[in-house]
Amino acid sequence: MPAIIAAALFVVVAVNYMPSIGAFHLPTELGTLVIKGTRVTMQQPKLSGYTADSRPYQFTAKTAEQDITKPDLMELHQIEANIKMQDDSTVNVVSDSGLYNVKNEMLTLNEAVHVVSSTGYEVRLNQAVIDVHKGNVVSDQPVWVKLINGEISANRMEVIDGGGVIRFSGGVKMSLVPTQDSSQASE
Repeated sequence: MPAIIAAALFVVVAVNYMPSIGAFHLPTELGTLVIKGTRVTMQQPKLSGYTADSRPYQFTAKTAEQDITKPDLMELHQIEANIKMQDDSTVNVVSDSGLYNVKNEMLTLNEAVHVVSSTGYEVRLNQAVIDVHKGNVVSDQPVWVKLINGEISANRMEVIDGGGVIRFSGGVKMSLVPTQDSSQASE
């Protein structure tokens, strides 16, 4: 998921700096483009497409700003991404703001990062740093995770191997609600 979001941001940047090649057009809408001084602001940029394994995604932002004197950095505001997962569930990611570093492929989401899965999981963070190339996510600020049968809160979270391993540290609290076995409930 983090890799998809960062890849989407990368494509939006690439579309602005690469001419179209023949009949090849990327599925993107840039909205209004405003240039003021050294800053270029795109209103309502939208990107949709498919992952390498044919799962659809859509990425939008209210605005994307770039200072031409700092071409490696793109500021994003009111970010939303929708991604279909391998199990056919969907994940929706929203954040008030973010900064994408094109050169080192690092996406930092700030302010009210909220991840919701159609399978019932929910994550709330104040900040998340995503290494797009490696598929890793680190948050050194408090995180809250709602599970299907409980919740986890911690002061730090680390996701590695594209979600294969998730580590919580610093004041970790976990509460689980046991599921009731239907065979025992009828006795």
